[in-house]
Amino acid sequence: MHIASSTYTAPLDEVDRHREAHLAWIAGHVEDGSVLAAGRRTPPTGGVILLAAMEPERAATFFDEDPYVLAGVASYEVIATFRPGVRAPGLEGLS
Repeated sequence: MHIASSTYTAPLDEVDRHREAHLAWIAGHVEDGSVLAAGRRTPPTGGVILLAAMEPERAATFFDEDPYVLAGVASYEVIATFRPGVRAPGLEGLS
């Protein structure tokens, strides 16, 4: 799995103009299984996304088509790649 962090590079009102498209992009990737969880940080300076296991090269380019990136209002960094050794009940399938 991979943990990615986004940082907004534009004022929040500009970011929010692209939020609907960004959320639709996220929903599509939740549906295809590549995004396991996502959410905005508090305070709203960016977000965090938990990606399913994928090749590191794919994780590095995964966000290139995110509407936030295409609009130039956010940047991403894949900050960790890990294999969970301990899982909470209900998350046994997480790998």
